[in-house]
Amino acid sequence: MKTVSNCVEDILITQPYLEEALSRKIINFSALAIELTEPISKMLKKDVKPGAIMMALRRYNPPPTMGNSIKMKRVIQNLGDITVRSNLSDYTVKNSTTLIDNHAKILEHINKEDKLFYTFTRGIHESNIIVSSGLNSFIKQHLSNEYFIATQDNLSAITINLPQDNSKIAGLYYHFFKRLAWEGVVLYEVLSTTNEFTILVEDEFVDKAFTAIKKVKS
Repeated sequence: MKTVSNCVEDILITQPYLEEALSRKIINFSALAIELTEPISKMLKKDVKPGAIMMALRRYNPPPTMGNSIKMKRVIQNLGDITVRSNLSDYTVKNSTTLIDNHAKILEHINKEDKLFYTFTRGIHESNIIVSSGLNSFIKQHLSNEYFIATQDNLSAITINLPQDNSKIAGLYYHFFKRLAWEGVVLYEVLSTTNEFTILVEDEFVDKAFTAIKKVKS
């Protein structure tokens, strides 16, 4: 049978910012209990008193804060260079039987110019190509028979080099996403390899995004 404590835990798990504020004791328990009275009453299908919710909030034991773990601090302190590339374009196309062949022709050209920015991601139903905007006419020409789902110019990519053991750290990306959200940065795309993490933003957000990531690193 579900209890008030179970409901409080369910709500806090789905709202990590709220959970973090609670763990740092910077939130008013009484006010939060009143705020949660209606949703918890609906979850339990009966009236619940704010006092019972406040007691459950005080008893709640959040998981150890990621930012305070020794391992997390070490990884963040060892973040590598932050690289910014501007003047990029993003193409999302529907997967087709001809896309791979057309993409191979694009790769032939890109391999001759090592200074170009380029990424390719193939999903279940669509594929994504991010390239230097100087290749726009070339890309459109070689994908002229493909179905474009979305295109976007005036983009910038910010790439963070991660330490070798980053894949063993739970919650590392959360620190980046949290800071970017707090700064009001809208992410257009997110890309990653084993030791690199890249966000793609519209040019209007690039300064904010760079500053936000620098704050995580510092």
